[in-house]
Amino acid sequence: MRDCRRTLTLLTLALPLVAMAEVPVLESSAMQQGSSYPPAGYGTAGTYAGAGAAAPATAQGLLFNQLEQMQQEIAQLRGMLEEQQNEIQRLKREGLERYQELDQRIASGAAAGASAQNQADGTINANAVPTPPAGNQSQAGAEPGDPAKEKLYYDAAFDLIKKKDFDKASQAFTAFLNRYPNSQYAGNAQYWLGEVNLAKGDLQGAGQAFARVSQSYPQHSKVPDSLFKLADVERRLGNLDKARGILQQVIAQYPGSSAAQLAQRDLQRL
Repeated sequence: MRDCRRTLTLLTLALPLVAMAEVPVLESSAMQQGSSYPPAGYGTAGTYAGAGAAAPATAQGLLFNQLEQMQQEIAQLRGMLEEQQNEIQRLKREGLERYQELDQRIASGAAAGASAQNQADGTINANAVPTPPAGNQSQAGAEPGDPAKEKLYYDAAFDLIKKKDFDKASQAFTAFLNRYPNSQYAGNAQYWLGEVNLAKGDLQGAGQAFARVSQSYPQHSKVPDSLFKLADVERRLGNLDKARGILQQVIAQYPGSSAAQLAQRDLQRL
């Protein structure tokens, strides 16, 4: 029994020595087979650590590029905004000038209408009345001349201009011309029809109305002004050659008029 115990004790003590003896044998075997240091997987870890260190630099570069691109886009947007603001200011100035000019013409037109209406006996000053074309004599819906009614209708349409109700004013002047094509106020009504259409932004309607003043009432005092406004309409429509031709016509045919002076100014700008 004692021998068995001794044998077991010796075996127990010998096992660690055997394990320790096997370790150098395995390491030596691995080195003889060409294994290297550091062991497998260590280099991968090192590479990952290096990639992790380079990643922030790459992210910073991308962020810098994005920031630079955003700054360029902002600069472009600012330039576009400035151009739009300048265009808006230009349109506002043109609109203000147009309305101021319209107010001046309204005032002068009202004064001219008041001075021309000295007709207690219903007679008409031959110098103030245009010679209407023959086609107007048989125009549908035309009524016999009645200066009192004509004045009422014309003043009612003109009051709509003063109220800046251009839509109704356009309708009123159109109705007046259909009703009284031979009226002493027809030439003025035709001209103001062009003005209210221009104020509405109806360039085609304005151009037709202005052109009809010289066509239907060639001796009327509003012809130079209507031609000048017709040139302005053609300019806005982009027909610069037509605009130049009409301005030159105004200067040549009506040299002493205010329209000719304005035409000379605009001709230099084109």
